Amino acid sequence: MSNDYEQISIKPGFMKHNGGVLFKTISETEYEFKSTINENHLNAAGITHGGYLSALIDAGAGTAAHRTSGNAPCVTISLDLKFIGASKEGDEIKGFTKILKKTNTLVFLFCELRCNDKIITSASGVWKILKVKPSNLGPGG
Repeated sequence: MSNDYEQISIKPGFMKHNGGVLFKTISETEYEFKSTINENHLNAAGITHGGYLSALIDAGAGTAAHRTSGNAPCVTISLDLKFIGASKEGDEIKGFTKILKKTNTLVFLFCELRCNDKIITSASGVWKILKVKPSNLGPGG
């Protein structure tokens, strides 16, 4: 697979507005993504807002579901998050997604966000594979 990250936030929208998400495929069941925290990602306490971390996981893990499903559009059914640690402005956040199971209609996965080699957020989620032909709409990031 590729060692290069690709920018998946190429169309105007929420994640592009928030600085974008870089994504790469590690294997058929493992994916990685990253983003750098800037001032508008912070909460009043000066640490990364949980809403931004949630959106980052939704975009990165959702892209993993999209790729795993043969580029079919996928939508989030559930996303269970655990906030474990913190990050701050200037930190690079890396996401690691593992596809646990893919059926004809669903993708089950686990994801961790890490900062400075420490887990700051973990998540498990389920994505619905929409029954339409593969599209060139791209991932949802």
